[in-house]
Amino acid sequence: MKYLKTLAALMLIAAWGTASAADAPESWDGLIQVKPKRMDAAFLLPGADFRPYTKLMIDPTQVAFQKDWMKRINQDRRPSDRVSEEDAQKILAAARSNFDDVFVEAFTKAGYTIVNAPAADVLRISTAVINLYINAPDTMSAGRSYSFTTEAGEATLVIEVRDSLTGALMGRVLDRRETQGGAGMQMTTSVTNKAEFRALFRQWASTAVKGIDELKAHSPVPMDLKPGQKPKD
Repeated sequence: MKYLKTLAALMLIAAWGTASAADAPESWDGLIQVKPKRMDAAFLLPGADFRPYTKLMIDPTQVAFQKDWMKRINQDRRPSDRVSEEDAQKILAAARSNFDDVFVEAFTKAGYTIVNAPAADVLRISTAVINLYINAPDTMSAGRSYSFTTEAGEATLVIEVRDSLTGALMGRVLDRRETQGGAGMQMTTSVTNKAEFRALFRQWASTAVKGIDELKAHSPVPMDLKPGQKPKD
């Protein structure tokens, strides 16, 4: 089951693309907003205890472009160089595959056991990469023109953590970031786009590992958790 596909979550998450941390609600689906170290916004369930979880179930990530991305990106392109629906689906599939590879690799290297079935000691992690915007997608069309950019694009990450047996929502984080290109303008290709987004995914994966470690170290979450409070307070 893809927990992130609820109408309320998608409406709020989609709006997050242009929001700031100050715009985050104080509570969301029973979770209380806390002060995150490395993400734009974080929410935790009061009383949640992450210590019993020694294994992880990681759902395949969901990926979605920013609204009207295709329309905007094709506006000034020659007909032969425009992004088609097929091109867009290939880009989404590549982003999904690369994110899943990086995310699973990061948790495995950190010593976590990845499993496929729920259990009392299994924490379920669901992810979504949304509001994906690629500045200069390479369609590999014949006679294509080349683009030069300072970075490949941007996206917003959403992570939800749940008890794998009950499905109880225990935490949610959101973070919007741009890729980090090289110095100055550089020619953009499918290879450079992939490299920059994989680097961004690695940053997010590393941050997620540290976040889970810290949640376990500082559990249980206070029952009287206040909006804006640090989880360990």
